[in-house]
Amino acid sequence: MSLRRRTVLRMGALAGAATALPLAAPAGALAQGSAAEAAFRHLRAPAAAVRPKFRWWWPDALVDTGEIAREIRAIAAAGFGGVEIAAVTHSMDEQLDTVRHGWGTEAWRAAIEAALREARKRDVVVDLTIGPAWPAAVPSITPDSRAAAKELAHGIAVLAPGTTYEGPVPAPVTEAGAGVTDRRLLLAQAVRVTAGSSPTAVPVRLDQDTVTDVTARVTAGRVSWTAPDDGATWLLVAYWERGSGQRPEGRDHTTPLAYVVDHFSEAGTRAVTDFWEEHILTPSIRGLLRATGGTLFEDSIEIETDATLWTPALPAEFERRMGYSLLPYLATFVEKKEKYVFSFEASLDKAVRRDVMEVVTELYVEHHLRPLQTWAHTLGLGLRIQPYGLETDAIYKSALLDVTEGESLGFKNLDDFRCLAGGRDMGGRPLVSNEAGGTAGGAYSTTWSDTLKKLVTQYAAGVNQAVFHGFAYADAPGAQWPGFAAFSPYKGAAGYGEAWGPRQPLWRHTPQVADFLTRVQAVLRSGVNKVDIGVLRQKGYAGSGLGAPWFTSDGVPVGWTHTFLSPRLLDLDSAVVRGGRLAPDGPAFKALLVDGDIMINREHTLQPDVAEKLVRYAREGLPIILVGDWSDAHVPGLARPGDNERLRHLLTELQASRTVHTVADRPDVPQAIAALGLTRDVEYAEPSMLLHAHRADEDADYFFFANDAVSKKGSTGTRITHDVTLTSRVPGAIPHVLDPWTGTVTPLALYTRTDDGRVRLTVDLGPGAVTVVVLARSKAAPKRHATATQADDIRVGEDGRLTLRASAAGTYTTTLDDGRTVTTKVGAVPAPLELTSWTLTVDDWRPGASATATVHERHVLELDALAPWTRLPGLADVSGIGTYRTTVRLGRDWGAAHGALLELGGVFDTFTVRVNGHALPPVDQLTRVADLGTRLRPGANTIEVEVATTLLNRLRVTRPTVFGAAKRQDYGLTGPVRLLPYASATVRA
Repeated sequence: MSLRRRTVLRMGALAGAATALPLAAPAGALAQGSAAEAAFRHLRAPAAAVRPKFRWWWPDALVDTGEIAREIRAIAAAGFGGVEIAAVTHSMDEQLDTVRHGWGTEAWRAAIEAALREARKRDVVVDLTIGPAWPAAVPSITPDSRAAAKELAHGIAVLAPGTTYEGPVPAPVTEAGAGVTDRRLLLAQAVRVTAGSSPTAVPVRLDQDTVTDVTARVTAGRVSWTAPDDGATWLLVAYWERGSGQRPEGRDHTTPLAYVVDHFSEAGTRAVTDFWEEHILTPSIRGLLRATGGTLFEDSIEIETDATLWTPALPAEFERRMGYSLLPYLATFVEKKEKYVFSFEASLDKAVRRDVMEVVTELYVEHHLRPLQTWAHTLGLGLRIQPYGLETDAIYKSALLDVTEGESLGFKNLDDFRCLAGGRDMGGRPLVSNEAGGTAGGAYSTTWSDTLKKLVTQYAAGVNQAVFHGFAYADAPGAQWPGFAAFSPYKGAAGYGEAWGPRQPLWRHTPQVADFLTRVQAVLRSGVNKVDIGVLRQKGYAGSGLGAPWFTSDGVPVGWTHTFLSPRLLDLDSAVVRGGRLAPDGPAFKALLVDGDIMINREHTLQPDVAEKLVRYAREGLPIILVGDWSDAHVPGLARPGDNERLRHLLTELQASRTVHTVADRPDVPQAIAALGLTRDVEYAEPSMLLHAHRADEDADYFFFANDAVSKKGSTGTRITHDVTLTSRVPGAIPHVLDPWTGTVTPLALYTRTDDGRVRLTVDLGPGAVTVVVLARSKAAPKRHATATQADDIRVGEDGRLTLRASAAGTYTTTLDDGRTVTTKVGAVPAPLELTSWTLTVDDWRPGASATATVHERHVLELDALAPWTRLPGLADVSGIGTYRTTVRLGRDWGAAHGALLELGGVFDTFTVRVNGHALPPVDQLTRVADLGTRLRPGANTIEVEVATTLLNRLRVTRPTVFGAAKRQDYGLTGPVRLLPYASATVRA
């Protein structure tokens, strides 16, 4: 049975304006001691740490402490709860004086201390990047230092059959980085080129069984060796260890220059911590960090070299961990400009390269992540890292980190975030952070509406902290109006967005956006994340954009949820089975799905120890779905004798279990779901672009719903209206609706219960819109609720009684949960009214006398019809804030039972609404429908809509060389704007 006539959870207009419980309401608004009160207590007044954050870009230490304090105050006043201080200078044409104003200098320490002091006053959490820009680097090392990032460079000599090479050991084919003066010969080998290949091929095919170590023939930098006279071409290959010379991004940040550290050695990490201890952590900074510090942050692992990624301990560590020597296979791992130079045979190449990156993962964790995290904890800080960028196990690292982080710009889709969420949940960590809102080419044209549409989908995929990209310090040498921006201009073009702050007209409305995000994040930090399916991957990469078999394409649209696991997660303490669930105290997966390795064309690879765990899980009652024919299974790395046979035996045993179902291919996954009797926590009545996240604690289940308006290519989204069925872990729980825009919470008036105790209701969301449903017991709930109604809407009124709304006069039938039907009469309702005539007053923002000064010019226009500013006289190149004012006259028959929705239509970008001089609570910025409630009166009524824009249209003409190529944005209130009256009446239940 469908519950809807028109809508139940109409975001913004209906649910948002419910006469219910504001989050700031006193505790007595819900019955004291009730489960609902416990469930909502942490939502009413979220701590500052729950609020979104900004990346705060400084031009190194060329900053004023007074300005630093002002910016902290502005960030706090806008509703943000944290900053991440980062030295980023990509937009600057001028090199700063790094002796006086470099990262880590006295000026840097003074600025950090000033920021911390003001942040403590304003309840703002301060995060610090681990070095200048990224990757982690310090000025206390040189490229030749033991602690500096290393590369393996190769040199080649080509030998014809039977010929002798006698001369210098072949020099590297790639030039050394600037400042690199030393190199060490690791190894010299001879190897035969495979018949049919050539020394100029990419890659060069080699015969692995001919690899010969000739290092002993090297004397005083020279080598002599004669190739066999076998008719084949031979190579003499030299492998040189040296520093990479990689420096942090952007212009010079320090004197002496900073160089990237070796992220895979103890020495590299010690260089970072030693520099901080000696040059940054004064006693006052240490104390302030304990008071208001949050995390140390490290960006994605962007270790760059034109040669091969390396660390000197790799050969020894590889042999210790993998049980065989890397050196005879080293050629298959060698790269030049990110392309493999040599190849033995495809399966051997894949096996060795996989084993190398497994060891690299372990070295990174043991020598970088864990020591850095332990040290951060001694300072009272956590460690936040973007754990991707190399082909390493980011899923596992997410289980270890205090905070793992992804990014909206670099991640390809929602499954990239689900990779991080899988690690977080299995590791029992609280957060998946998101470098949110970064836009290529979006400087000064980024809108909150587009940003939110994307961000809410990422929240549904596991994100529960947004760190916005970003907030720029006010000024720097060479900056032009409206001020310094870290990534704009960038290479002569507009660059990356966005430089938020008071320089932007949109900042005026940003507090309501921040409050919305805070409430969403509070919900998504409640309890623990509950997920239907765990998808086991052989490799724990993140950022690949590769989805889950069937579930990404077909399961998510009907309500299934999934995250990804890597093999190492199965070694965690949480990886136990109880009651047929994996990790029952965490995500409580109902099943594991295992497919071939998606990173290598779905080859059927699996570690034997993982297969053993799967056999044990199946015995303990965990449903497992195997995809494909695994009769050709093999271990993922270089197999030892008997490994593949052992693996296949384990898989045969696994497939014989009653809780394991094998399907031929991905489209057949529903067969396994049916055979195993699996059900999802949230069931959609029809496929749609609806996304959700489910959290649960002992008092409540929290369901966050979002209408995905961005993932479908070429689509801006469509309205979603269909039923959903929710599973509750709390007996007797009733549904409540939280409107994240206004903070109101109200019991839901219209829903049904299924025979198995689940709750069925209707979700009605415009593109990009969200709602939150909380299932909790409540003593304040009405005695009766509706299961169906003919009215447009029904809700719980202030007095706890059911109240319906209708847009036309008539008698409306409502069915109650006890089976009774009642009728409610609604009197006359005025007809809808389109509002076309407006007075528009524009506050025009223009460059002032300095890069940070803005002057204002006022324009007043009388409009008979709404249109974008680009089509209004004198406003085509104007940016700023526009106030639209109109008068609506209502007849004497307008009474206390009447109300109205104000449907704004098109608005660019953020807005607020005032009626008769009184500001409305925040209106959903994506649905753009305001409930005016009882604020209207007979006679004349004044309605004002204030609209804020980006700065692009003004910058197109003031800085045409940078922004002139951009298309004008259609600012303003474009409508159509309609007033939609309704009448309310109490249902006699």
